Amino acid sequence: MPGDGAGTDLAERIPAALPSSVHEILRALWAAGHAAYVVGGALRDVAAGRPSGDWDLATAALPEDTAALFDPAVYENTFGTVVVRRDGRDHEITTFRTDHDYADFRRPHRVEFGTSVEADLARRDFTMNALAWGAEPAQGGSAGLIDPFGGLADINERVIRAVGEPRARFEEDALRIVRAIRFAAQLGWMIESATLEAIHATAPLVVHLSGERIAAELGRILAVDHPFMGLRLLADTGVLAAISADLAAQRGVAQRKVAGEDLWDHTVRTVDAAANRPTVRLAALVHDIGKPATAADGHFYGHEVVGAELADRLLDRLHLSASERQAVVHLVRQHMFRYAPEWGDGAVRRFLAKVGPRAIDDLFALREADNEGSGLPRDADNLDGLRARVAAELASGPILDRSALAIDGADLMADLGLTQGPELGRILGLLFERVVDDPRLNTRERLLEIARDLGRRAGPASGSDRRQ
Repeated sequence: MPGDGAGTDLAERIPAALPSSVHEILRALWAAGHAAYVVGGALRDVAAGRPSGDWDLATAALPEDTAALFDPAVYENTFGTVVVRRDGRDHEITTFRTDHDYADFRRPHRVEFGTSVEADLARRDFTMNALAWGAEPAQGGSAGLIDPFGGLADINERVIRAVGEPRARFEEDALRIVRAIRFAAQLGWMIESATLEAIHATAPLVVHLSGERIAAELGRILAVDHPFMGLRLLADTGVLAAISADLAAQRGVAQRKVAGEDLWDHTVRTVDAAANRPTVRLAALVHDIGKPATAADGHFYGHEVVGAELADRLLDRLHLSASERQAVVHLVRQHMFRYAPEWGDGAVRRFLAKVGPRAIDDLFALREADNEGSGLPRDADNLDGLRARVAAELASGPILDRSALAIDGADLMADLGLTQGPELGRILGLLFERVVDDPRLNTRERLLEIARDLGRRAGPASGSDRRQ
């Protein structure tokens, strides 16, 4: 909840909220005669009655003067930020500055250091983040709150408002566009009307952002308890189209799911219903990304195959790690499974072998969310029955790939006289299928016996693979 009371109450609560390491850094800067303040999001969180995260500081001291006061300290950038490690955490201390010439819609091309905390706050993104608490020793005053843009009032009203002229703020740094939506999703606050209008106008600038930056903000949106607000804002403002034209194309595509809702509505419902795990939430976002491209007469044949390809391209552009990307793409490719209680044990083992034991829980979580997003019970299509059968198979130690066979290619080459080649692979594949159907066959003697029979059936056609 927002803080009860305004500036004086907050000014009293801030010192109690500051970690001892921050107090230590402020005292050192003040003792050296430098103006120094705590700034940004941590103050916003204190004012809103939320847990505080990173504590950033700003000072009139030049970077080299700040670094000289602390050991260890690291200063390796052009933006005036010194990193000081205290109590096991890094604290960023940045010299007051003004930024100029944002030609790439992301980073200032020129930075000027200054002495005014008010000028420093003027370059920040939103009024809720343009607060400072600290002191200027040269003026002899005690520590107090600086709030030149009405940020505290906006925090108490739960409003996200750009500092100054909104469109100028977003044209300087397009990441602020996505950050505004992320803050709305995380905090549950409203974006002020002029700021929202500027997001609509500048949304195409998001294409200039790096994949890593977009992925980081998108991940934070997906990680909130209920991401629907953030996803709706992404689509309604045009930001989604700048991130992924394929996802944006879902809007207006008819679905025979929840009455009156389109494909994008289904995706939003699915994400909101998904287990709050990064892989599952991201898979829920892209699980139907292939539907617009495969839409035909109310059907979406093969959309999971096309979707896996499109998801792979999107996640590669967002620079996700290979392991993260592969895990999500695998879920998209496999999410259209159809289970029937009539499946034999061998069918369950084949399903488990295809999905893989590491992905099975995430796939079930995705299907539960997909069911709910379709207006169905979470365990529709007897999902719980399949989950129980898979659990039983895992408990018994199933054969999931050829490496678990009691024999390998070397055994077949020695016993049947085969050489490396297609025939060897064919027989190993057939042996694996037999063992999946009946795990009792997985002994060296029985598999060699079956392999000899398979070799005899192949006859002369396989002679090119045999030793002469």
